[in-house]
Amino acid sequence: MEFKDYYQILGISPDTETPDIKVAYRKLARKYHPDLNPEADAEARFKEVAEAWEVLKDKDRRAEYDELRRYGGQQQADFEAPPGWQSTTGNGSQHFGGDFSEFFNSIFGGQFTHEGPGASGGFGFRGQDIEIEMPVFLEETIADVSKPVEYELPTLEQGQTRHTRKTLNVTIPAGVVDGQRIRLRGQGVPGQGDAPAGDLYLHIRLVPHPVFDVEGHNLMVTVPIAPWEAALGTKVTVPTLEGKINLTIAAESQSGQRLRVKGKGLLSKTGRGDLYAVLKVVMPDSTSAEIQELWRTLAEKAAFDPRAQWEQAQ
Repeated sequence: MEFKDYYQILGISPDTETPDIKVAYRKLARKYHPDLNPEADAEARFKEVAEAWEVLKDKDRRAEYDELRRYGGQQQADFEAPPGWQSTTGNGSQHFGGDFSEFFNSIFGGQFTHEGPGASGGFGFRGQDIEIEMPVFLEETIADVSKPVEYELPTLEQGQTRHTRKTLNVTIPAGVVDGQRIRLRGQGVPGQGDAPAGDLYLHIRLVPHPVFDVEGHNLMVTVPIAPWEAALGTKVTVPTLEGKINLTIAAESQSGQRLRVKGKGLLSKTGRGDLYAVLKVVMPDSTSAEIQELWRTLAEKAAFDPRAQWEQAQ
């Protein structure tokens, strides 16, 4: 199994702070998002980037990975975890699966299990429950979607535990939210004797989107505009989960102003949330002497002090 260097995947150094890791993740996630990149390997690269973010955004998981990285750094081509290695992040009760890689699952895997009495009147032990984290894209929450789930199923044969891979096609219902748990009855470890099998639990984890931020059931998207567009007004193309729409920016708009697009957010029990386009005035990267002169002329004719009220409040 090949060692995954998550820092290298995101193009950052191991001492990068979390806010800068998020910036790197968003940049690459947008670059490789399957809806924006038609290249054949775009989806695989996107999942790899999302997996790196999933590890490095969490303080405890990142510390655990850094420790393992020091061990595996010299043998990345044929990596095996140290003998006796077991993930200690969280409560040790999660089994990661879904779209995550074999490397991720081997490091942060584990199983939540419990045993109980068999069915009424029967003998044996109820099968273990299995819990899996299921990554779901925001685009997949607005309608029912079928996703494959692959996980490891331990079974007892002739006194020995064997592990087999099991694959299911699972329907993820529209409107799922981060942290929601879906129960699949009887899809866990088979019971012993007459006892029933355990259950499979899917823990929904919404994959951070390269464009949208989530606030409850509302979506936020930052829309960059030029200073003259803020002053004069314009029309811009804005992404939504279902496609792009045209949005009118009124004259004399302010940076940070929110424009509401009703019903373009996430599903809720009462309908759908809204999409908020947050305006961000962006200056050109460079300007010529002629343009600089025009700015000076504007400054003289406008006679505008943006800090007048701010200074009065001090």
